[in-house]
Parts: sequence; C-alpha cells; structure tokens
Amino acid sequence: MKKSDIKILLVDDEPDIIEILRYNLTQEGYSVIAAKDGHSAIKKAEKEIPNLIIMDVMMPKMDGIEACGIIRQNPKFNDTIIMFLTARGEDYSHVAAYDAGADDYVTKPIKPKVFISKVKGLLRRLKKENNLTSIIEIGKLIIDNDEYKVKVSGQSLSLPKKEFELLYLLASKPEKVFKREKIMQFIWGSDVVVGDRTIDVHMRKLREKIGDKYFETIKGVGYKFVNPDK
Repeated sequence: MKKSDIKILLVDDEPDIIEILRYNLTQEGYSVIAAKDGHSAIKKAEKEIPNLIIMDVMMPKMDGIEACGIIRQNPKFNDTIIMFLTARGEDYSHVAAYDAGADDYVTKPIKPKVFISKVKGLLRRLKKENNLTSIIEIGKLIIDNDEYKVKVSGQSLSLPKKEFELLYLLASKPEKVFKREKIMQFIWGSDVVVGDRTIDVHMRKLREKIGDKYFETIKGVGYKFVNPDK
C-alpha cells in the first residue's frame, strides 16, 4: 500500500494541534482528514474508513474514549488502528483508552520525529498477514475472525477489538501457555508499550463475558485457553 493510499483521521478540538500534525503527516505523503470532536470524528470515519485515527481524549460534545468505543462496535473499522494523543497521563485514562479499543496511547507534548516514528510503527501492522484459521469452534464457543463475531451457547457477544484479538489468540492454540511478552507483542505490537495491568483488565473482561472456565492463569508466566468440555 502506497503512503498516499493511507488515510489518517486527526481528531482534536485545538486547531493548532491539527495544523501541526497534518503538516508532518502530509510531508510524509499520507492522506489526512480532520475532525474537531467525537461526533464529527464518527461521521467522518464512517465516510472515509481511515486506516489510522489519531484522537485526543478531552473534547467537547463527545470525548475520545466514548467515540473510540462507538467506532469499535462497527465491523467496518476492524482493521482501523486508533491512537490517542493527549495531555492526560493518569493510569485510569490509559486503562479506559485500551478498554475502549485503542491500539496506542501517547502523551503530549511529543516531538514531530517521535510522532512520525510512532505512526509508522502502527501502520506497519497493516502489512502483517494473519495465518491463523478464520473460524475456531471449541465446544459451545464459536469465534469468527473474518466477521469479528463470537457466540457462546448460541448467544452472540459483542467484544471490543482488543478483547476479541486476545480471545482469538488464546483460543487458536488451546492448552498452550502464552507468555505475557508474546501476548503484548501479538496484540499490541512491538512499537506499543503496555503494562501487565492492561492485559489483566482485558482478561478480566473476557472472563466476565465468555466464562471463567475457558481461561487459566499461569502465575508469573501468562495465560492459556482450556476446553471446559474435555
């Protein structure tokens, strides 16, 4: 994919920030569109289907966390990468962002070269091929990777992007212990730094929605998926 074919949606209520980011991204050859709040971001995203969304957290009308959550519920954006760029650095903001389906969270101020490096690192994921099977069926659980759909005992569940990817990864190889480092690398990529707490939050959500019986914690190592019907 050529850089000119890559669409990046910038979302920030500060025109100066938009102007600076747009300049640096267009200098790299990317196609850039902009929105000033969460509502307009959703509308423009639905129209343009961007490859990457770079969004502020604190905005009028609708904040970035809420907008991200709504976007992630739409299957059209399964392949869209979302990065938060914000002045807020509290732990709960990080957790809320990742829980809503963000792929990265960067605090302001950030130098242009570092910013572009982050963007390039995230966009490299577009080139990665997923060689896992499309549909996984284990007992009463069905996971459809093409449609991003999950069914448990015939009941459909809606999962945020990162929760789905984590479930799919673990279920792709039942009884295999996935180390935390491998989970981080596969789900968030080597260019994104997340803590153990982020993985734990996603695992807790999966246990609540899918059922605790499907997951086993290997203390000090990681997690594995188990077939409860065996």
